[in-house]
Amino acid sequence: MLKILLPTLMLVPTIWVTPAKWLWPTTLAHSFLIALTSFSWLKNFSETGWMSLNKYMATDALSTPLLVLTCWLLPLMILASQNHTSAEPINRQRMYITLLTSLQFFLILAFSATEIIMFYVMFEATLIPTLIIITRWGNQTERLNAGTYFLFYTLAGSLPLLVALLLLQNNTGTLSLLTIQFSDPILLSTYADKIWWAGCLIAFLVKMPLYGVHLWLPKAHVEAPIAGSMILAAVLLKLGGYGMLRMMTVLEPLTKELSYPFIILALWGIIMTGSICLRQTDLKSLIAYSSVSHMGLVAGGILIQTPWGFTGALILMIAHGLTSSALFCLANTNYERTHSRTMILARGMQMVLPLMTTWWFIASLANLALPPLPNLMGELMIITSLFNWSWWTIALTGTGTLITAGYSLYMFLMTQRGPIPLHITAIEPSHSREHLLIFLHLLPLLLLILKPELIWGWTF
Repeated sequence: MLKILLPTLMLVPTIWVTPAKWLWPTTLAHSFLIALTSFSWLKNFSETGWMSLNKYMATDALSTPLLVLTCWLLPLMILASQNHTSAEPINRQRMYITLLTSLQFFLILAFSATEIIMFYVMFEATLIPTLIIITRWGNQTERLNAGTYFLFYTLAGSLPLLVALLLLQNNTGTLSLLTIQFSDPILLSTYADKIWWAGCLIAFLVKMPLYGVHLWLPKAHVEAPIAGSMILAAVLLKLGGYGMLRMMTVLEPLTKELSYPFIILALWGIIMTGSICLRQTDLKSLIAYSSVSHMGLVAGGILIQTPWGFTGALILMIAHGLTSSALFCLANTNYERTHSRTMILARGMQMVLPLMTTWWFIASLANLALPPLPNLMGELMIITSLFNWSWWTIALTGTGTLITAGYSLYMFLMTQRGPIPLHITAIEPSHSREHLLIFLHLLPLLLLILKPELIWGWTF
């Protein structure tokens, strides 16, 4: 664990002592080395399922893919942010990269924590850098409003979780993930126990976000700078799914009945947010709402608690992390050239930047779950397990996949096809940096087709 955590920590002094000329190349190389080193976690020799154990941290089949995704994203965020921060004073650029690094540090601690309270503290700590990134480097003045939404939605959800965890500690005497699954089942019979059940899950459902408590997400995404959008879509939403997967084992036997309203909301949310996507004019907002729709599937897969549901949820979380992050990067390349997120104002990009269109095409197809990709594998596993749980879900999930295909193609056609507007005739060409950035998003996605057991989680 420390071979990743210490270099991540040492990235901070590196950022502040590097000469201005070498700031971006050095931090990029350093973070990329950390990302490559993190792949060593994927080798699982353990018989118990837990690896690289120390007093406070451990990795298992569930947290490893998310940890590697976290480490993989830091160099990509540094690559993506280089252009739009270049006009700022050098110390402000250093501060920006420092915040991204601190975010990676907190996320590694969150995903590898064996103590649930430590997970909770790190879950909350990720709010602070994200909030600063959104409210300091966002594009419009609405970023303050977006930051307020983001903070208060998440805090209002997570305060009950703290109380619920302390109650759990009092009842079982432990909050360690290694031992809590072996403690005696708690007798949950009173109304207070049902409120406690809700307290344990609502924080994660707000973070995912579940349809109904999702309003902070489109706001935060639209106002955040590119690195904020990337880390938010790729990893921060996954904290919610990860927390739910971890807490589910403790919450038996209440979940069987109490999860109905949440499953209904999640599945209805897939259709509703998909329909909202079909009417969007704002490109980043469209990608943000598509995240809500995908995470609705994940929530459904986790709440029915079958091995297939859990596996599909983890696969879809990883695949969606890479796909939506790539889409945000592509939206940003358009934004840096046209300075507008409105899709109608940047049409016909295929004529101007043909190679970018290739990336848009692959990313859009990944978003609508094209057959060999992990996106489809995750969605199919969740849809199958939901269908096994109740026949009626196929009506909702089937309509959802149809709408997803619709808005993904709508997004691609609106941005790439059609006549070129007169105001974007003189547009700067695409840079190698941008092509490398998208390539490094889509490469893991394509390679996971060849070895999907890395992201199968507990069932493998």
